[in-house]
Amino acid sequence: MKAWYLIYCKPRNEMRAQQNLSMQNLETYLPKHRKQVKASGGAVSVSESVLFPNYLFVQFDPEVTSVRSIHATRGVSRIVGCSEQMTPIDDALIRALKRKELQVEKLACEKPLAAGERVKFCAGPFSDLEAIFLESDGNKRCQVLFEFMGQQKQLDVESSSIVRICA
Repeated sequence: MKAWYLIYCKPRNEMRAQQNLSMQNLETYLPKHRKQVKASGGAVSVSESVLFPNYLFVQFDPEVTSVRSIHATRGVSRIVGCSEQMTPIDDALIRALKRKELQVEKLACEKPLAAGERVKFCAGPFSDLEAIFLESDGNKRCQVLFEFMGQQKQLDVESSSIVRICA
């Protein structure tokens, strides 16, 4: 029966293994994540790296595709298993990883907040309350205008504690 399996790759050979397994008409999945890297002068660049270094997921049926051919693929070291038996990975785990990767990609593509946009606190003591975004200070903090007990107050909060309210 066709299932997902975890493959341990030779060091820094995940992409090579993925390419060679794909040439054998096998479905592969290499989870990646993006991270922001700050360079001197305040420039920010986004780099993409492998989420699980040296590991790759491959979907195949051991009764149709030879396990020996998987092991002989360039870049592959071995199929991960327990007690000399291959252990299939639950499809739900792969779907969850793919879904999370898409969500993170969507967030990375969103434009930055602009002054006057409505935001909502997603963490901290004001969780689920609304405010108006004023400005970002560039150091993971920002200014918001918040109504509290009938008065408007300007707060300095962590950027990660607020989210844009989508109409």
